[in-house]
Amino acid sequence: MIACDTRGGGVRGLRSCVRLAAIMALGLTLPTMAGAQVTTNAPPPVAGAKPATVERIKVHSLAIEGNLEGESADRDVIVVLPPGYKSHPDRRYPVVYALHGYSIGAEQWIGEIHVPQTIEGAFARGAAEMIVVLPDSKTVHNGSMYSSSQTTGDFETFIAKDLVGYIDGHYRTLPRRESRGLVGHSMGGYGASRIGMRHADVFGALYMMSPCCLSPRDPGQFNAEAATALAQVKTLEDAQKLPWGLRAQMATAAAWSPNPKKPPLYLDLPVENGQVQPDVLAKWAANAPLAFVDQYVGALRRYKAIAIDVGDRDSLKTDAAKLHESMDRYGVANSFEIYPGDHTSDVARRIQDYVLPFFGANLAFTAR
Repeated sequence: MIACDTRGGGVRGLRSCVRLAAIMALGLTLPTMAGAQVTTNAPPPVAGAKPATVERIKVHSLAIEGNLEGESADRDVIVVLPPGYKSHPDRRYPVVYALHGYSIGAEQWIGEIHVPQTIEGAFARGAAEMIVVLPDSKTVHNGSMYSSSQTTGDFETFIAKDLVGYIDGHYRTLPRRESRGLVGHSMGGYGASRIGMRHADVFGALYMMSPCCLSPRDPGQFNAEAATALAQVKTLEDAQKLPWGLRAQMATAAAWSPNPKKPPLYLDLPVENGQVQPDVLAKWAANAPLAFVDQYVGALRRYKAIAIDVGDRDSLKTDAAKLHESMDRYGVANSFEIYPGDHTSDVARRIQDYVLPFFGANLAFTAR
């Protein structure tokens, strides 16, 4: 049931409701994969904070090579080196990999979490120094879902293998799982949950911030307007003209229901010719962490620490709580916090005051 209040909105308000209904009818609610993360509050500067070094590099990914969508295998990556990195040339550091959300890339991500200020602030407030790596996983449909797909490329392996291998080979890291952390926000939170469960041999601590897309989709009541809009998409250029919610639908399909026999988009949608496609929905459900968490209990128990947080005004809090409850049910130690805020408002402060201190307390800072 969709409730729309158009009082005072006139035709514009009605159109907004129609658009929302169309998106929800196709099983992709707006809160499921929240929109461009543009409203974030910067925490006050911390007195005495020392400057970090921000490097912009390219990392080639064998896992992304040959994808059908034409995504570049040479990925932009931002590396933040702690203040002591240059002055202590014999010291090695843990690494935290931080995954951005849907519709943004790494450059927007560091702007919205106010890097390097928040990283410098965390260290000045007492968090142990570490390297922070922020890879760009934006695609032609605005998001890779950090998944493995012939259409988009294997972004899961890019993060867990190609990127980790490159960073260990080019920076003074502590190259073991106990010294690697994984965190993500929104779509990145989904990526942290997915990659974290599947690659517990790579990472030692896990933090999910407002993770999206945790539960299987339900197409609900079919909406002809949305189906018509999607049916008119014949090229990538057409897809880029879709409203935000339907573009997110395309991103999800490219990641979770790829079809190499359907150029030029190479994907299957959950509704076609007015009919729900159960096989496509089954593929989407198979990619929902709440559906597969039971299969990775042993992997989750390997983590020294797992944390989930979400704002009290974020619709994602229900599914986040379910993931917490699922781990609790199996006796997997994890912390769960609902804090005052919406999907994006407090994410920068959380990075500074909670996320980096969490990794500072739970990663290994010495070699074996």
